[in-house]
Amino acid sequence: MVQYRRNLIPGGTFFFTVALADRRSTLLIDHIAGLRSAFQKARLDKPFRVDAMVVLPDHLHVIMTLPEADADFPGRWKAIKAAFSRSVAAAIPTLRPNRRGGYRIWQSRYWEHTVRDDADFERCANYIHFNPVKHGLVSAPRAWPYSSIHRYIREGILPTDWGGDGGHNCIGFGEPRE
Repeated sequence: MVQYRRNLIPGGTFFFTVALADRRSTLLIDHIAGLRSAFQKARLDKPFRVDAMVVLPDHLHVIMTLPEADADFPGRWKAIKAAFSRSVAAAIPTLRPNRRGGYRIWQSRYWEHTVRDDADFERCANYIHFNPVKHGLVSAPRAWPYSSIHRYIREGILPTDWGGDGGHNCIGFGEPRE
């Protein structure tokens, strides 16, 4: 079996796709408060900056920047996934732990891409913000409530009508094309 090696760069900026085990599930948006809490708890223990993010029913995309001397994004994802899983388990009493005491909520792995430069960052952020349209959830990116596009619009980084015609050229990576 091939040994997968992560690109652990202290202070790096990374694009992530993290998915639920059941891709038909809507747990992420059904339990959005638990997901927010999981991110907040992880950030208290090991700080990081969320540069862009979108939460869809069964997966999420995040651009995360780590502190200067820290490269431990795997530890952050472990903490986020564990806190969210505990939150969901508390909310759904019929959910039973597996043999090891955990819950099969998340896919065991996630996809990560090291953001190389400003153009790469912009491409990743555009992909994140357009993703709800790509999946047919809304016709305009700003219509999706669980997206950092609202902050980008508020801060004047993107115009209100960005991607609104459904014709924005987004690069397909991080998940299979539909």
